[in-house]
Amino acid sequence: MQYRRFGRTNLMLSVFSLGTMRYLESQANAIATIRAAIDRGINHIETARGYGQSEAFLGAALAAGVDRDRVYITTKIPPSPDAATMTQAIEDSLRRLNTDYIDNLAIHGLNTAEHLAWVASPVGCMAALNEAVKAGKIRNLGFSSHGSRETIAAAMQIEAFSFVNLHYYLFFQRHAPLLDLARSRDLGLLIISPADKGGQLHTPPQTLIDRCTPLSPLGLNYRFLLSDRRITTLSLGAANPDELATPLSWSDATETLTADEHEIIAQLDRAERDALGADRCAQCYECLPCPEAIHIPEVLRLRNLAIGHEMTSFGQYRYRMFENAGHWFPGRRGHRCTDCGDCLPRCPEQLDIPRLLRDTHDRLNTDRRRRLWGDDDPGRS
Repeated sequence: MQYRRFGRTNLMLSVFSLGTMRYLESQANAIATIRAAIDRGINHIETARGYGQSEAFLGAALAAGVDRDRVYITTKIPPSPDAATMTQAIEDSLRRLNTDYIDNLAIHGLNTAEHLAWVASPVGCMAALNEAVKAGKIRNLGFSSHGSRETIAAAMQIEAFSFVNLHYYLFFQRHAPLLDLARSRDLGLLIISPADKGGQLHTPPQTLIDRCTPLSPLGLNYRFLLSDRRITTLSLGAANPDELATPLSWSDATETLTADEHEIIAQLDRAERDALGADRCAQCYECLPCPEAIHIPEVLRLRNLAIGHEMTSFGQYRYRMFENAGHWFPGRRGHRCTDCGDCLPRCPEQLDIPRLLRDTHDRLNTDRRRRLWGDDDPGRS
């Protein structure tokens, strides 16, 4: 296992962190997974009050003899417009975690301008967080975000924050400039769910498997991320001890990408361009805002992946979230397009955006599924 400095927290974290949203089968399974992760060299566990019983299960592991001094704990709490709500949430998390301090507390989902205003308010949630830091209950503050690049960049400028949890993967590089900003601000950087949100790379299509040979798609994504020294740690959402093995087989593969690996990535890009032709969305985001609140670039990114690499299952999984996850996955579905034409003159690729939006909807729309989490429980996105 390799370890890296987590920004200005000065904590040395393992390059894989145990994410706890998937080990909820039972308390016994959770404790076994935590122990196995620590035995394999993981020293950072990330949980959240919104992840079902995960905080309580981690607290039970500490009560069962897991050495608190061997592990750094990050938990996440949603932003709130008032300090009292955050104060109570902190106390609840400390109780469930069975600890008198939290190494890292992340505001869970600074996704909108309104959330940033709550943080900036003198009577908002940050007042409670600052008091908890002074009292020694929290040692470092940070945030996670599923918001726009502009919102995340604004949050990174908040002086109290020393780390950030971010979406960034081989198949989603929109946030690349934020990695440079994080480094310039000396922020620790955790990558959210690189296996699942990075493309459901634990169950890739055969086409993608063939194109990534001799690596696996998951392995190539891990190499892409681990070779980047701006990144501290990757979330690993193991559901049980056995699921640790494959990701952790890459835990020492942190060297610079090889020429062969660069060529595989280049081949993936060429294959996508060949498959999509003139209909490929270049992800410039110039088409936004859309009068119908369609997240045009993200809709078309999913189309790029479905056609370019046969990642249709992943596209359907993410497309279902439009209109079903609030600010965690904003935007409406492609069939909401009214052919107003507002986006057309702004597209440098001169794409027929209305046609492509409807085509994406036809390809990726599946039956609407019941929402599985509440407004303060965003982790699945």
